Amino acid sequence: MPSPSDLSPLWVLTGPTACGKTAVALDLARHLPLEIISVDSALIYRDMDIGTAKPTPEERSQVPHHLIDIVEPTERYSAARFVADAERLITDIRARGRVPLLVGGTMLYLKALLEGMDEMPAIPPDVRAEVDERMRTRGSVALHAELAQVDPETAARLAPGDTQRIQRAIEVWQATGRPLSSFQQRSREGTALRRPAVVVSLEPADRAWLHRRVAQRYEQMMTAGLVDEVRALRARPELNADLPSMRCVGYRQVWEALDAGLDLDNPAVLAEVTERGVAATRQLAKRQVTWLRSMPDRHVVVCDQGDSPATLSEKVRAAFTTPHPAP
Repeated sequence: MPSPSDLSPLWVLTGPTACGKTAVALDLARHLPLEIISVDSALIYRDMDIGTAKPTPEERSQVPHHLIDIVEPTERYSAARFVADAERLITDIRARGRVPLLVGGTMLYLKALLEGMDEMPAIPPDVRAEVDERMRTRGSVALHAELAQVDPETAARLAPGDTQRIQRAIEVWQATGRPLSSFQQRSREGTALRRPAVVVSLEPADRAWLHRRVAQRYEQMMTAGLVDEVRALRARPELNADLPSMRCVGYRQVWEALDAGLDLDNPAVLAEVTERGVAATRQLAKRQVTWLRSMPDRHVVVCDQGDSPATLSEKVRAAFTTPHPAP
């Protein structure tokens, strides 16, 4: 966590996927001396450009971007590692006389940075390997039911298809004999330090608008070559469907279709797989909105009223630059 001398509020631009965060952040950078720190658990991976809606090289040339393309798809990247990387970058950016702007929708990362993290147990490699195997053979729904028996609090907040977090919770239980929720007690009791921040969230008033945006963007990804991108990743012997990178929404649906031997050159089959990806992305957006609603201090900027990115940027900039009470 930051030292008491470095507690000036952070600027955070968040919101559900496909709400227009990138365009607004780029417009903000035209008016303010910003550097962008990505808060996105998919943008960290190299060679995963289309399905992550990664900012283009041209967009990244307009303003410095950080925490994009920093790990290989074979690697695991945790919230704790994000916090360490983000804290270092915040210090460095401020030392250059510029303003760090955190942009993204991975709410677990954002919560860890702003509210602090509990000390989590290390997982022995043999436990991780054993739970990996059970996840492969039994699936996430079965392990979710198992988790509900030993840690009902964590199971209640995880969807049965949330493979990565279900696996993590089972690993913690097996390694320690304690539920994951018990390690999070300190934060719930309010003893964790809080990182002061101005959190601005782009949110639609009409969920149907976001659903249309999600569908349009995923269809654009498919047109841009997402299937070929996944084929290239799948051809790499060191990658497999159980890695966190390959569980990313959109990639997972295409990988599963290829594993099933589906003919993705057939337009009807491709349309069906596209719809699966759209549905999964909509579920992700729904989870993000639920997270956001648990943050009552956020400043909501409605993003589905026909405003241009420049107009939305003006509203976001006003929220950031209006004086706020000292923490």
